[in-house]
Amino acid sequence: MADPRGFMTQPRRVAPRRPPAERLTDWHEVYPDSLGRSLSPLIQDQASRCMDCGVPFCHRACPLGNLMPEWNDLVWRGDWRGALERLHATNNFPELTGRLCPAPCEAACVVGINGQPVTIKNVEVSIIDRAWDDLRVLPDQPAWHSLKTVAIVGSGPSGLAAAQQLTRVGHTVAVYERADAIGGLLRYGIPEFKLEKAVLDRRLKQMALEGTVFRPNTEIGVDLSWVELRDRYEAVLIAIGSRRPRDLDLPGRQSAGVHQAMEYLPQANRAALGQTVPDQILATDLDVVIIGGGDTGADCLGTALRQGARSVTQLEIMPAPPEVRPDHQPWPTYPALFRLASAHEEGGVRLYAVSTTRFRADRAGRVEALELVEVAWREGRFEPVPGSERQLPAQLVLLAMGFTGPEREVVEALGLQTDQRGNIARDENYQTNVEGVFVCGDAGRGQSLIVWAIAEGRSAAHSVDAYLTGAASRLPRPISPTERPLAV
Repeated sequence: MADPRGFMTQPRRVAPRRPPAERLTDWHEVYPDSLGRSLSPLIQDQASRCMDCGVPFCHRACPLGNLMPEWNDLVWRGDWRGALERLHATNNFPELTGRLCPAPCEAACVVGINGQPVTIKNVEVSIIDRAWDDLRVLPDQPAWHSLKTVAIVGSGPSGLAAAQQLTRVGHTVAVYERADAIGGLLRYGIPEFKLEKAVLDRRLKQMALEGTVFRPNTEIGVDLSWVELRDRYEAVLIAIGSRRPRDLDLPGRQSAGVHQAMEYLPQANRAALGQTVPDQILATDLDVVIIGGGDTGADCLGTALRQGARSVTQLEIMPAPPEVRPDHQPWPTYPALFRLASAHEEGGVRLYAVSTTRFRADRAGRVEALELVEVAWREGRFEPVPGSERQLPAQLVLLAMGFTGPEREVVEALGLQTDQRGNIARDENYQTNVEGVFVCGDAGRGQSLIVWAIAEGRSAAHSVDAYLTGAASRLPRPISPTERPLAV
C-alpha cells in the first residue's frame, strides 16, 4: 500500500480547474491541461493517502474492479509505468472514466468513513494522461487470428470496450455506427469542456492499429438490414444504448423552442468542433430552462452558458439533497449529496422540489414561459403545494429527464424479447433469445454510468469469445448482467 501515514499527514486536494470566467470563453476542457506530468507532485501526495485498509471497498464499489490501492501505491513510489499496467488490467479507457465517472469508488473509500476520501479519479486520469504524453500507450495487436467474425452495433463505451477485448484475442471485429464518426454519445453527446474529442480520437487510433474495423455512416436497419448483418457475421453484439428520451406530455409541449437535450447537445458539439450546423438550436440571449437535474442537464447548462444565454435555470422535482451523508445512505454506499459539476460553478440557478405544469406559448406558437408549482412528497407521490404556482420566463426549454430504453426498431427486426423496463432481455451470458445475438450496456441494463458500460462491454466480450471458440474464454468477466454492487 501507499504511505501508511499519508491519510493523516496529507489533506485531500483535488486538481485545480481553470477559472469559470476563462472557461466560458472557449470549449476546452475545464482543467488547464492534461492531468499528466504537470500535476505529478500533487497527484503523488494524494496517492499517498491510500491507506493500508485491509479490505479495499473501492474494489466492490467499482463495476470494473479497478485496482486502486495497487496503482495508488505505484504512483506514490514514482512507478508510473507499473501504475499504467495495473490501470489497464481492468479498464480499457481510464481517460474516459477518469473524466466522466461520478466515482462511486471514492464514496466507498475507507479513508472516507470519518474523513475525506482519496482523490481516486484525479490519480486515475493522471496515470493515463501521463502515459499518453510519454507515448507509452501502444497498440496491443493479437498474436494470431481466429478467423471468427463479430459485428458490434453501436460505438459508445460499451461497444468500444467489447470491440477492443475481442480484437485482442484474435477475432475480426467490425464496429457499426450510424453517425458520421465513431464514439456514440462520447462523440456528440458529451460536451468538449468535459471530454475533448482528441482524447477519444487517440484511443480510436490505437484500436484501429490493433485491427478493429470501424464503419461509421452505416445505420443497421437502413443501410444494412439486421437480418443481413446476422447472416454476415458469426456473432452480433448490440450496444446501441438507451436512446428513447423521456418526454413531458403537458399542454404546450409542441411549442417551438421546446427540445430534447439530445437534439440540442449534438448540434452544439458539432459546432464546437468547427462543423457547420444548419438551423442550430442556440441559447444566445435567451432565458433557458432545463428540466432535469442530472448530468445531461448540467451538460446543457454549461453549453447554454458558453452560447451566451441571458439566464439558465435547471429544474429538479426532487428536494435539494443534503451536503453530508444521510443516515439512511451509510458508508460505503453511494450517497445522494449536493454536488457541484463544473458547469454549476460557471453560473445558472438550480430550483428543487418544483414540477412543470404547462408550457406557455406566444401568439406565434413559440414558448415564452413555464408554469410550475412547488411539490412535496406525501403518501408515495408528489403533491402540489397550494399557493406556490408561478411562471418562469423561457424562450428555450431543454428536456433532460433521462431515457426509457433502446429504440424499438432493432427489437422488432430481430424478434428480441424485452424485460419489464423495456430493455433488451439477456441471459447470464449476455445472449438474447436469438442465437448468436448478444447485448450489453444501456440497451440491456438501462440508462447507467460509463463505468457500468465499460464493465458490461468487457463482460459481454468474455461471453462472445466463449461462444465463438466453444471453450472457456481467456478474457476477464468483471460482472454478470444481474449484478448490483454497492455502487450507483
